[in-house]
Amino acid sequence: MTPHPAGPPLGHRPLIAVPARFAASASALRYAAEVSARALVEAVWRAGGEPVAVHPAPTDVAARLTRFDGVLLPGGGDLAPHRYGAADVHADVYDVDDVQDAFDLETARHALDLGLPLLAVCRGLQVVNTVLGGTLHQDMGGPGGDHRHVVHPVTLEPGSTVARVTGAEKTDVSCYHHQRVDRVGTGLRVTARAADGTIEALELPTARGWFTAVQWHPEDTAHEDPAQQRLFDELVRRSAG
Repeated sequence: MTPHPAGPPLGHRPLIAVPARFAASASALRYAAEVSARALVEAVWRAGGEPVAVHPAPTDVAARLTRFDGVLLPGGGDLAPHRYGAADVHADVYDVDDVQDAFDLETARHALDLGLPLLAVCRGLQVVNTVLGGTLHQDMGGPGGDHRHVVHPVTLEPGSTVARVTGAEKTDVSCYHHQRVDRVGTGLRVTARAADGTIEALELPTARGWFTAVQWHPEDTAHEDPAQQRLFDELVRRSAG
C-alpha cells in the first residue's frame, strides 16, 4: 500500500468543515444526536486535515464558512423531492429533514461562491446537483436496481479531476444509494459512470476553487485503497493553500 502523507505540523492542519448529520440516537447518548461518519473524518485526518463537525443550522452560513479552509459534504438521508421541483414523493424516500436540507444546500452554494475547496460525497453530490438546477431519480428500482451495499467498478473520464486525483481510469468503489442524478445541473460535467449508466462523479469546470463530487463512498475503502484516500488527500492539499 502507498503510504499516506504525514500531514502538516501539529496546529497547522487545514480546517475542513463537515456538516453534521442528525441521528435519532447514538451509543452512549441518551437523546437525539449530531454525528459524523468515523471513516469519513479519519480519512480527512490521515490526509493531514482537521475535520470539524458543523452544526446544521441554516443561518449565516456564508459567514460561518469563512473560518474554514475547505468543505466536505458527506452522505446522509434523502433530499426532499420538492427541493428539485418534484411534486410527488416516492414511497422509498427516507430520512428527509428540512433543516438538514436547507443547511446542506446553503453550504454547497456558498462553498462554490467563496471558492472553497469542496469534496461532495453521495448525498453531497446530489446536493450540489440540486443547487445548480439539476434533478434526481427518487428511487432506482429497489433490490437489484439500486446501489446499496454494492462494490462495483466505475469508469472515469480520462483527464477529469477525479481521474487525475485517483490516478485511475477505472476503479472499484463502495456505494450505498438508492437515488441518482437525473438531469445534470447547469455547468456540471459528468466524469464517471457505472456499468448501468448511473452518474458516479461530477465536476464544475467553471468552479472558483477545487471541486469534485462522487456518488460513491470513498471513505469506506480509503484505509486500504490509495486511490480513494487520494480524494481526501487532494481536498486537504488544496485547503492548505
